[in-house]
Amino acid sequence: MLAFDIKVAKLVDDFLSFMSGGKRASKHTIISYQNDLSNFLVFLKNYKEKAVTIDVLEELNVHDFRAWLFSRNEEEFQSTSTARAVSCLRSFFVFLNKNQYLKNSEIKNIKSPKIPKSIPKAVDQIDIKSIMELVAEFSKHDWCIKRDMALLTLIYGCGLRISEALSVTKSNLANNDVLIITGKGNKQRMVPILPIVKERIDNYLVVCPYKIASDGLIFLGVRGGPYSPVLFERLISNIRKYLQLSDTVTPHAFRHSFATHLLEAGGDLRTIQELLGHASLSTTQRYTKIDKTRLLDVYKNTHPRNI
Repeated sequence: MLAFDIKVAKLVDDFLSFMSGGKRASKHTIISYQNDLSNFLVFLKNYKEKAVTIDVLEELNVHDFRAWLFSRNEEEFQSTSTARAVSCLRSFFVFLNKNQYLKNSEIKNIKSPKIPKSIPKAVDQIDIKSIMELVAEFSKHDWCIKRDMALLTLIYGCGLRISEALSVTKSNLANNDVLIITGKGNKQRMVPILPIVKERIDNYLVVCPYKIASDGLIFLGVRGGPYSPVLFERLISNIRKYLQLSDTVTPHAFRHSFATHLLEAGGDLRTIQELLGHASLSTTQRYTKIDKTRLLDVYKNTHPRNI
C-alpha cells in the first residue's frame, strides 16, 4: 500500500515548489523538507493503518502530532532535525490552509524541542598548518593536491561554508580582490580574497587537466565532474585521524576558525557577521564565548600560582 495518494503527493510537490520559488529556500533545505514530509506521511500511514489522503490530513489533531514526535524520540532523531521537521510541518499546513486545500491548524499547538546552543569548535592555527602539510600525503594526483589545498585555503581564508566554496565559478574570480558569495536564503555577500587564497587557486587552475568554462565550477573531481563535498570531508577525516585530532575538526570547523581567529586578532563582530553572512548578530556572538574560553584556558595554564 502506498503511504499517500496522488492528491497528497501533488500538495507536497506544490509546497516544495513554493518554498523553492516563492521563499527562495536553498536546495539543501528543500531536500531536508522533502525527507521530513516523507517521514511524516509514512508515519501517518502506519499510525492510521491506511493511505494518507487530504481528509486524513484535515482530521489530524494535536494527539496525532504528538504521537509523531514520540516516534521520532523512539528512533533517536536529533533535536535539531526534529525542530526543523516541526518547522517544515508548520509551513506545510500554513501553505495548505492559505491556499484553501484544507483547514487544520493543530500543528500550531505543538512546541519545537529545545535545541542546546553549541559553541562552534575552532581549529588551532598550529593544527591547521599540520593539516595543510599532510594534504599531499593523502592525494594521488598532483593537480588534486593543489585543488584540495586551494579549497581548504578558500574555506579558511574567506570563512565559507563548504557548499559555498564548491559553488565558486571561474567568473566569480574575475575580480582579484573580492568574491561575491551566494549563501543561505540566496543572500549575497562580498568577501575579500587574501593573496594566499588567490595564489593557491591560480596554482590549481594552471594544472587542472580539464577545461573550465567562464561560468563553470572551478573545483572538479577526478573524472571532471563537480567535486563532491563527501570526498573532501573524507579527506579531512583521514588527516584528522592520522594526526589524532578531535572529531570536531571538519571542513566546517575551518569556517569557525576563520571567525575565531579574526575575533582574537581584534576584528569587530559586525564585520565578522557580514563576512560570514549571518542574518543575526546573535549567531556571530557565539564566537565571543570561544574567545572567553580561550582566555580562561590561557589564564589557568600560565598565571603564576604563588605571587
